[in-house]
Amino acid sequence: MVGYDGIVAEALQRVREIMPWDLSRMLAAGDRPILLDVREPSEFASLHIPNSINVPRGILEQSCEWDYDETVPELAAGREQEIVVICRSGKRSVLAADTLQRMGYVNVVSLKTGVRGWNDYEQPLQDSEGNAVDADSGDERLAPRLRAEQRKPK
Repeated sequence: MVGYDGIVAEALQRVREIMPWDLSRMLAAGDRPILLDVREPSEFASLHIPNSINVPRGILEQSCEWDYDETVPELAAGREQEIVVICRSGKRSVLAADTLQRMGYVNVVSLKTGVRGWNDYEQPLQDSEGNAVDADSGDERLAPRLRAEQRKPK
């Protein structure tokens, strides 16, 4: 049986990752990749990288194709576009980047360490209303919230 981390490790054999400082340099140099945040809408609303779009991983494939209720035109037309896939820690984004590559997207990378790493690097974040989110508040919003029943039994 392959667990979640194993599936991510398999995908990492096919997916290239960049670090937060790499993305920061790209943006500072004027590059405008599609910043694709694959977290759930509530996570995205709490904080996200400015100018990113939110397409939850659960509807990613349909969002990349024309003629679906979930179609995101920017993605459906962007198979040649540079895409940086983002999540909270860099695992879901690896899986999403792998899926995009399988669907014919040719210039896809995953943001290693995700929004948490972006926040640790003290790069700009905002909430759903466009208000800046400082690093300390970002730490609070990004902290794991495991309940007791979610922990592996001893």
